[in-house]
Amino acid sequence: MSTNLYLAYDYPLLGAFWTMMWIFLWILWIILLFRVIGDVFRDDSLSGWGKTGWTFFVIILPFLGIFVYLIARGRDMGKREQQSARARQESLDAYVQGSAGSAGPVSHADELTKLSELKRRGELTEAEFQHAKQKVLTS
Repeated sequence: MSTNLYLAYDYPLLGAFWTMMWIFLWILWIILLFRVIGDVFRDDSLSGWGKTGWTFFVIILPFLGIFVYLIARGRDMGKREQQSARARQESLDAYVQGSAGSAGPVSHADELTKLSELKRRGELTEAEFQHAKQKVLTS
């Protein structure tokens, strides 16, 4: 009886290559599936029935559904992605602009105007106003 042990003999290099190739293609297909479903729901020009139909088609016949979707509507997928990214960026910019107030540095004249407005409304006394004005002018 022979007690030789051949570990790599049962799974040759070409077999490992094909396994890696199928795993890569499977992951690629999953990513493409999520991109197509995301594009279906991102598109405002599709009606509810159109979105339902495409989603049903992509889920029931996955490979055929994705390939047909890419042929029929794939040209505008990039445009819709850019529009969505642009809208998200504009929304973020508006939020940051609103949260931070004015983007530039505040001038001495603006600060003095705000102080005089506070004094006029009665929120500052004359002594507080003079002290704050002196602080603004010396900084």
